[in-house]
Amino acid sequence: MHPPISYALANIPRYTSYPTAPHFGPLGAAEYAGWLGGITADMPLSLYLHVPFCKSLCWYCGCHTAVTRSGARIERYAAALGAEARMLAAHLPEHAGIAHLHLGGGTPTALGAAALAGLLAQLRADFGFRPGAELAAELDPRELDEATVAALAEAGLTRASLGVQDISTTVQQRIGRVQSRDCVVGAVERLRAHGIPSINMDVMYGLPGQGVAEVEATTRFAISLGAERVAVFGYAHVPWMKPHQNAIDSASLPGALERMAQADAAEAVLRAAGYVPIGLDHFAKPTDDMAVALREGALHRNFQGYTTDAAPALLGLGVSAIGSLPGGYAQNEPDERKYVAAVEAGVFPVKRGRALTADDRQRRDVIERVMCDFTLNLAPLPPALLDEAMPGLARLETDGVIALDRDFLRVTPAGRRYVRHVAACFDAYLGQGAGRHSMAV
Repeated sequence: MHPPISYALANIPRYTSYPTAPHFGPLGAAEYAGWLGGITADMPLSLYLHVPFCKSLCWYCGCHTAVTRSGARIERYAAALGAEARMLAAHLPEHAGIAHLHLGGGTPTALGAAALAGLLAQLRADFGFRPGAELAAELDPRELDEATVAALAEAGLTRASLGVQDISTTVQQRIGRVQSRDCVVGAVERLRAHGIPSINMDVMYGLPGQGVAEVEATTRFAISLGAERVAVFGYAHVPWMKPHQNAIDSASLPGALERMAQADAAEAVLRAAGYVPIGLDHFAKPTDDMAVALREGALHRNFQGYTTDAAPALLGLGVSAIGSLPGGYAQNEPDERKYVAAVEAGVFPVKRGRALTADDRQRRDVIERVMCDFTLNLAPLPPALLDEAMPGLARLETDGVIALDRDFLRVTPAGRRYVRHVAACFDAYLGQGAGRHSMAV
């Protein structure tokens, strides 16, 4: 049985957090400082650094970005990142060190090779890195010259994530991001030559003018370059949130059935090549850490998507960055000028967040396990929570998304793409407030 097409058309959160970001509210620096004080000596940390700058705007982008070539603006922002890191380090009690660092954007290399290397060296000195810590960065192949790659390797980068999206020139022109095959191949060759051990590639479906053939060709291209992981993301057309997406002709976007066919095609190509499907949208070689984590029931999900990062505290640095602490979620000021001004004044630049209740934590754990494992033991759940979720779960069972066997829930093979619907059954806040979400597939 295949679920009705209405499941693909539904707008459902991605559940990279729970409660989800639309349900965050005002958060003050003092409350955030109190949460930092709750970090204990045995607690490993994770850092996320957001660099919002790009040299040009990709029309499909849903990230918090800004186009600039101003050296002074970039230099001031880099200094603010360093200052915020020092503020955090000074407020933290003793801790077990950094287990995972993720550089996102934007384009982190927009800071320049020297400034980026200097910032990473400062983080190593201020926080300390645990043995085997992962240092990952989202990178634009068009910006990876020899000097930049050398600086990243010298700083200890262990994983590079390259945005490929689609290798069709026609599709690239329709999304405002033109990069040749040779550009991507050259970036991979430089990363490998400098000993960076793991490379991820992002492939997208649902782009304007894209068809199954284009998605298959791009997926095979990623495989041919030996990517350890391939993420297959559906384009989220949200022009009410990202006005620059209005540059994309909505009439040229594939419909729901075509999007599903494209996602199926990418999965088939990757499975045939021996990649292990992980969660909603990731694939990895069987020897990759993420595939190992899946087998061991140790896969996690955070604001960067599926991850092996098990650190109980994630600190977000930079404009709009979101962190997750035992006390709750904290998001930095999204306005760059206000962010920089707060840091320069010695004030934590937090803007909003959400303190977590015991019920929030329980539901968050349930949603994470459903999203990661596609199975769930219902027996330990409080009867009230299960009673609340059961009408939705019953509908999903009728439509072939899940199978219920006594106290055990299993997402069916046909229902894997709709796991967000399963998670939504445990969401106490869905439908409250003004949040709008992307299509489920």
